[in-house]
Amino acid sequence: MTKPIIVTALLAGLLGGAIGVGGSALLDHQATPTAPVLSSQPANTVNAADVKPGSVTYAAQVASKSTADIKVQMAQGTAVGSGIVLSSDGYVLTNNHVVAGAGSGSKIVVSTSDGKQYPATITGTSPSYDLAVIKLDGASGLTPAILGDSDALQVGEQVVAVGSPDSLSNTVTSGIVSALSRTVAAGDESGSGVTVYNGLQTDTPINPGNSGGPLVNLQGQVVAVNSAVDTGQASSGGPQSFGLGFAIPINTAERIANQLLKDGEATKPVLGVSGSLSSSDREDGATVTVQKGGPAASAGISSGDVITKIGDTPVADYADLMAQVLTHAPGETVPVTIGSGSGARTVKVKLGSTVDKQQTTVPESDGQSGGSRLPFGGNPFGQLP
Repeated sequence: MTKPIIVTALLAGLLGGAIGVGGSALLDHQATPTAPVLSSQPANTVNAADVKPGSVTYAAQVASKSTADIKVQMAQGTAVGSGIVLSSDGYVLTNNHVVAGAGSGSKIVVSTSDGKQYPATITGTSPSYDLAVIKLDGASGLTPAILGDSDALQVGEQVVAVGSPDSLSNTVTSGIVSALSRTVAAGDESGSGVTVYNGLQTDTPINPGNSGGPLVNLQGQVVAVNSAVDTGQASSGGPQSFGLGFAIPINTAERIANQLLKDGEATKPVLGVSGSLSSSDREDGATVTVQKGGPAASAGISSGDVITKIGDTPVADYADLMAQVLTHAPGETVPVTIGSGSGARTVKVKLGSTVDKQQTTVPESDGQSGGSRLPFGGNPFGQLP
């Protein structure tokens, strides 16, 4: 069995004292009639293929129209992130950690691709999935994003990220899909606010302020929500990691966003077990304590059982288990494998449901927050990932 990788990240909104107004003006690099042409090819045909579907240029042009800059102005500083326009009248999807600091006395200001600014309010949040929907006051005529199918992604496929790293509006970066399923345990620099979810991995550069922005395919369709980046051991004086970004698959994000739009809140699945991370565990799998009367107990799972698979996906530990459960919808029936080898057995569990009001966290055996922490596409505590 190949042990799944758990990566660690930091939150991706940027928080600082006096953060400058978002970004610099975009320059028009198109050739003018008087510009010199350093080619025998006519100027109006140069790079013509690059603006067709299937190119990074095309993807960037499409995605930029539906990407917004988000600033949350608070007493202690300003959180900066990005957002994905969902509707022409101003509903925008972003990361929960971008707007989590918004409270009494704070103000959310959103800039759209046409240069207009709008005040915004929070429609609903889903802490476990690190997603939120906000509403721009008085907006109209915006360009909604085109949502793709994250289940159709392939490793090696080219993708493009658009957002506002360090308040540089409409910044475009490109890369590939590096892996389709990673257990991400992400938190801020202080080690608090740790949340666990399942994300896809990309080498597309994701920087502070990219949080909540779109990761799109070469057709310009949103396939994921940028959320985290692994900085390696840089914060402790060790080697810096590069090219390890993480995003929330759009199929998951779309389900959560629809719930937030409809009800102002979202639900998450419940397996009905608890557990922890322990460095003394030597076998792959999550040793669980079963909650009385819960879905796992009803399916015949007992305390002390070691869960090794959810569906066809191997489970390495308790963080992995929680992340895999979150890939399913409440009420869904999933096969759960207990044990390994000749003694393994599989039961079917109908997942329960609960309103998502707090992050899904994984304690270590000593009661401290566990899992690895990767920086989200913008660290809310002001240090670059």
